[in-house]
Amino acid sequence: MKWTRVLKVSAGMLRAHKLRTGLSLLGIAVGVATVTVMASVGKGSEQKVLEGIRRMGTNLISVSAGKVAVIAGRERQGSLVTSLLPKDAHAIRSGAEDLVALVAPAQSRKLTVKFEEVNLKTSVVGTEPDFLAIRNLRLESGQMFDDQDDRATRRVAVIGQTLVRELFDSRDPVGQLIRVGNVPFEVIGTLAAAGVDMNGADQDDQILIPLRTALRRVLNVVHLQYIYVQVRSEDSMDQCAARIGEILRERHRLKDGKADDFTIQNQAELLRAQKETERAFLSLTVGVASLSLAVGGVGILAVMLMSVRERVREIGLRRAVGARRSDILFQFLLEAMMLSLSGGLLGALLGLVAIPVVAYLASWQAVVAPPVIMLAVACSAAIGLVFGTIPAWKASRAHPVSSLRAE
Repeated sequence: MKWTRVLKVSAGMLRAHKLRTGLSLLGIAVGVATVTVMASVGKGSEQKVLEGIRRMGTNLISVSAGKVAVIAGRERQGSLVTSLLPKDAHAIRSGAEDLVALVAPAQSRKLTVKFEEVNLKTSVVGTEPDFLAIRNLRLESGQMFDDQDDRATRRVAVIGQTLVRELFDSRDPVGQLIRVGNVPFEVIGTLAAAGVDMNGADQDDQILIPLRTALRRVLNVVHLQYIYVQVRSEDSMDQCAARIGEILRERHRLKDGKADDFTIQNQAELLRAQKETERAFLSLTVGVASLSLAVGGVGILAVMLMSVRERVREIGLRRAVGARRSDILFQFLLEAMMLSLSGGLLGALLGLVAIPVVAYLASWQAVVAPPVIMLAVACSAAIGLVFGTIPAWKASRAHPVSSLRAE
């Protein structure tokens, strides 16, 4: 009965000052809603990045010719380097056989593609059959060219969904002849939709052709732009990257102290960078949330101090009829916690409502993070306990006689 009576008294006092109570609730609610929205956006961004990394391939290591820098989220190559050769791919395959599952060399360039009266520019990629498995791509229709097609430098192509739509409209592209530059190719297959990779490249806007055909008949070069490597185990990504570096330095005759003429990137590094970004965003979220909750806590402190000052005679009367100091302390602490916890629950509700709105307006991906929401609500209750302690202690220390005489 004591709990019930104290709860009723506390709820009645909070309802008696609606404006003051509402403003205090709003301070806490804004803090919790901010945490809820920011945590959801952060979780959504994390999932989007991880999906992008998975779309790039499984256990992927990419070797680029020259030095590659990431500028504005995209890879940029400073200058043309021609030292990466098809034989380097074969050396990686044989020299790291215990670590490497698949290897696919690649050379690409933007070229004009024509079918009947339709012309467009797209990325033409000369590569080997294992490219599909390494880059996590799959066929929609037709077939992939094989090693025999590559050795014979056949003019066959597998095209992405963007080209299927823009070149052929509603017709079946398999079996049709297209021109890549000035060279005719037969379309033998189409790729399933794959979307955009981590570098912002549209994987649906590309044509895959055999590597030797690309080097000899289309691009007229002998060097590679990339070598893609699929590692057998995720745990050996760093070891495999180091082995590849040793093989290439030896093949390119780079002496000690001389910089690499290639760049090795692996998914482990991307994941580490993502985790660092996630930690930075989490720190920002915690900082904003702490500030918002502190402001709400100051509001609770002000409300409870005013409440104690207005209820001096009530406190004196209760003490006079036998209430202990602990009873007065408990009641005011309970009021502060009711105020903060109600604000926390209101903030969680507002945050859940705001998440889809913010995601839609800002075109962000957002994923609800229940543990973070529960933690924010628990912190709001703790804020009430902390900031309600001083007013509650002040009320419990009031002298009965002095309180009854107070105006």
